[in-house]
Amino acid sequence: MIELAIPGRGIIQLEYAVFDVNGTLATDGLLIYGVAEQIAVLRGKLAVRLLTADTHGKQVEIDQQLTFTADRLKPGGREREQKAEYIFVLGAHQVVAIGNGANDVDMLKAAAISIAVIGHEGLSGEALAAADVVVNDIHDAIDLLLNPKRLIATLRR
Repeated sequence: MIELAIPGRGIIQLEYAVFDVNGTLATDGLLIYGVAEQIAVLRGKLAVRLLTADTHGKQVEIDQQLTFTADRLKPGGREREQKAEYIFVLGAHQVVAIGNGANDVDMLKAAAISIAVIGHEGLSGEALAAADVVVNDIHDAIDLLLNPKRLIATLRR
């Protein structure tokens, strides 16, 4: 668990980190260098969950690199809604969501804390507007969670 005492927002107790995969943790279906090591450390603080439509068909390899299995979205659309529902099932008040795409917007809005990643694919304007914090890349996003005083400094009112 990560507890954040954010002036003007109160105390937030995070139990889960929910990551979009493609565009956030991976580029063109390939895990971004150094992410596996950072996620391994983060798993000591939060329950890490991955959500994917497996756009590039390479999620099995990513799962092997991270040593756990991502949750797959159901085919047929409604990705935004599925991601938000996932957050609500976990308990939105205890989730930090990390993503970059238009299909991540509802997930970012639902979570207690949301981090948008610009990354190699860019960042959807809608995701930008939905996020609490915007970072340059996934390493910066994970570093915020590993060093939570940075989040407090950014989010205090």
